[in-house]
Parts: sequence; C-alpha cells; structure tokens
Amino acid sequence: MAVTVSLIVLFGALLLVMLRARSLGAGAAFVAVMFGFFLASTGAAEPIRNMTAALANVIPNL
Repeated sequence: MAVTVSLIVLFGALLLVMLRARSLGAGAAFVAVMFGFFLASTGAAEPIRNMTAALANVIPNL
C-alpha cells in the first residue's frame, strides 16, 4: 500500500508538471495512464466511481 501511494504521488506530480508545461505527448499519456492505474488500486477508487456516477445522473437533469 505504501508503494502504491508513493507511486500515485510521483505520477501525479509528473502529470501536473507536464500539464503546466503544456508538454502533452506520448510521455504525458503514459504518466496519465500510470497515475490512473495506481489510483484505481487505492481506497480513493470507490469515492471517485461514486462521484462520477452521481455526475452522470445529474447531467441529464440540467
């Protein structure tokens, strides 16, 4: 678990730097995929899924 959290921090920081530098290429895509992969294996995955489902249910009502 500790390794997963540290990898999330690492890939999240790299993604943030790449987005702020507007360096969006294959490297940024890889970092984004790895960030999502490791984020999905944490306890944050279920609340993110619930929030996404709630937003998907709200959008048609707007």
